Amino acid sequence: MTLRQALAATAIAAVVFVTPHAQAQDPSKDYPSKNITLVVPFPPGGGNDAMARIMADRLSVRLGKTVVVENRGGGGGIIGTRSAAKAAPDGYTLMLGHTGSIGINPTLYANSDIDPRKDFTAVGLIATMPLVLLTHPSVKAKTIGELIALAKKQPGKVNLGSSSKGTGSHMCAEMFMAEAQVDMNLIPYKGTAQLVTDLVGGHVQVSFGVIPPAYGNIKSGNLRAIAVTSPKRTALLPEVPTATESGLPGFEVVLNYGLLAPAGTPKPIVDKINQAMRVAIENEEVRKRISADGAEAVASTPSEYAAIVDRDETRWSALIKKLNLKVE
Repeated sequence: MTLRQALAATAIAAVVFVTPHAQAQDPSKDYPSKNITLVVPFPPGGGNDAMARIMADRLSVRLGKTVVVENRGGGGGIIGTRSAAKAAPDGYTLMLGHTGSIGINPTLYANSDIDPRKDFTAVGLIATMPLVLLTHPSVKAKTIGELIALAKKQPGKVNLGSSSKGTGSHMCAEMFMAEAQVDMNLIPYKGTAQLVTDLVGGHVQVSFGVIPPAYGNIKSGNLRAIAVTSPKRTALLPEVPTATESGLPGFEVVLNYGLLAPAGTPKPIVDKINQAMRVAIENEEVRKRISADGAEAVASTPSEYAAIVDRDETRWSALIKKLNLKVE
């Protein structure tokens, strides 16, 4: 073999071996080539399900393949979260992340075996949702400051309703009592509908909850909204002050919604989904639908959402451990 022939053979070999390797370096090139499953670890009909379907519709358009919402309820969100974490890290299984399922549940449930930092790759934030502090009109307190003063005068006698144990409503109530240093009679309900009914009827005097189920009663005067728990006022109730403005400086509780992928999902794929998310979230129709559900559309980078996941889990696990809360 001449020198020229040897060099030609070497060049051909380089093409054969380097080109496939170079292609393998960008797995997003042909992604997606089939439909994508978006796991919601709760039954149909709730806030998580609604948020997932809003994003699935727009991502299907942006990515060119159908994003199928799959509800895997059970165990307070644990079953679906586990299954999503164990899925192949190829971008074809995503999960709707929520403060409850990935910030609260890993510590609240005794055998959750879930670590949101190790088991998932953050893709991006979708929205944040504040809670609203509601009182029955008969309660004389019209600000958080006045409510705290009232509760301190009557320790253990003011009924504070919340949704079931481990929900954002329940944990917000626990956080409020801890930070305000008040003792109230906390009554968890199995469902939001019954809680709102009992609040309107005066069976419980105070409650933290998401805005939509109570919105009609707030506007009709059946319930009084005295504060929202977000750092700024919400567009749904612009006349209602924040907790800081109402007398409890620094008190903030928001529920975060985002997309997660199994740990190990290639970064190019994560970035491609994130880019599609960001465009979707800027869509006016999407923003209106999210706002109607009581939330605010907020886009982020994967790293920004990862920091939010870390912050949520750190904050809520500390409170759960301090209060020794556990669900079997």
